Amino acid sequence: MARLRQQPGRDLHVMGSGELIQTLMGHDLIDEYLLLIHPLVLGAGRRLFGDGGPPASLRLVDSTASTTGVLIATYQPQQPD
Repeated sequence: MARLRQQPGRDLHVMGSGELIQTLMGHDLIDEYLLLIHPLVLGAGRRLFGDGGPPASLRLVDSTASTTGVLIATYQPQQPD
């Protein structure tokens, strides 16, 4: 994945794979998170940032809400001081 990121071209996107995202987070390979938060609760689900996963300190860089109430939030990893 690190080599793939170094190649020129379009952005890489991961949709719907929390396990892959946690693996990429553990290797510091995510530049940006685009989260769509729906105002609907269906069952227990799986947590994207669950217990036992790599720690993440994120900075909100953009947010908006759709006319249907979906919150669209863009985060970038916070760089350590």
